[in-house]
Amino acid sequence: MIGVFDSGFGGLTILGSLLQTLPQYDYLFLADSARAPYGARSADVIGRFTLEAVEWLFDQGCVVVVLACNTASARALRNIQQLHLPAHRSDRRVLGVVRPSVEALAGLPPGAIPGETQPSDAVDVVAVLGTESTIASDSYGIELRKLAPGIELIQQSCPLWVPLVEAGELGGVGTEYFLRQALDPVLFRPHPPRRLLLGCTHYPLLLPAIRHIVPKEIEILSQGEIVSSRFANWLERHRDFETRLSRGGARRFATTDDPEWFAARGERLLGQRLRAEHVRLRELETEIG
Repeated sequence: MIGVFDSGFGGLTILGSLLQTLPQYDYLFLADSARAPYGARSADVIGRFTLEAVEWLFDQGCVVVVLACNTASARALRNIQQLHLPAHRSDRRVLGVVRPSVEALAGLPPGAIPGETQPSDAVDVVAVLGTESTIASDSYGIELRKLAPGIELIQQSCPLWVPLVEAGELGGVGTEYFLRQALDPVLFRPHPPRRLLLGCTHYPLLLPAIRHIVPKEIEILSQGEIVSSRFANWLERHRDFETRLSRGGARRFATTDDPEWFAARGERLLGQRLRAEHVRLRELETEIG
């Protein structure tokens, strides 16, 4: 199977795009809803929680796991890829959302090689909106400086946006107030961004309200289409993994919290009925590596 992980249900925006782009494969979605949100937690805690989720997905038969969570991608992915997989799971892969998102933000093709691939357009200032932990990690800045060092990056944390989405507060005067708190420092500056990335899977649920505030000449990028199209490209370039994926069109959903609560919100997001199961993640005795 293809595993998709997020701390909450926002990662279903990534899964929905994957199902549209690559519907033939079997998918297992896991939400660590009982411990969400991850955004304000320490790097060590995020790393441990993410590894526990990834190991559970591996135990269920997932060959490739996509971290649909920006916070997990920013804080845990590198250690999992460089330390844990070679030592314990060399036949599996874990992919994140930061690298493909930065490629799209900079106007670069999938798999761009630092120093060898030039952006396809003349975007000079871009911005990313994310959780406190994602922005503090500077993961987007690190990747952009490697891939397109001539592009200026504005990074803005939005600590209250995930709680708004989780509470179902997607519009109204109160929601607009908190959106403007984060957006005004990005928009009202001498050189505002020409392209803005919603760097959290929850944020697309706020897109209508965000689009109402952001000038129409600024392009807004959501990660669903970016990740699905570039994951399809990854599979084309890694046939040894693609041929191991099952093709039954199965969809399985799991959460560490109330499965009925998760299913009710997930159904509205995916536009289809779903049944979720409750799971308990095993605490790992060792750290990453």
